Amino acid sequence: MPTYDYKCLACDTQFEKFQGITAPPIEECPECGGKVKRLIGAGAGLIFKGSGFYITDYRSEGYKESAKKDKDKSGSSDKSTSSDKNKKKQKKTETSSESKSTPTAAD
Repeated sequence: MPTYDYKCLACDTQFEKFQGITAPPIEECPECGGKVKRLIGAGAGLIFKGSGFYITDYRSEGYKESAKKDKDKSGSSDKSTSSDKNKKKQKKTETSSESKSTPTAAD
């Protein structure tokens, strides 16, 4: 429910009233009983806070699909690089253990 601003035409008193949209406007000043006029206000600005208000929420379907493909590609490349690192570590440990076992066999 919006808050409406009123101004008394007799005593220049300004006041606010919290009313429903369909409620009839106030016609009488609470201070002096004179005639009042409802003022036109700019109202509050629209503020987007919280989750669900992100720029990509209202994008086209084509954009969403391409963004999803890009995300999938980047996610799979991250996985492959981490598995490549693990493979390299395993190869290094195998070669180091082989080189250590070779001198003992020569003795």
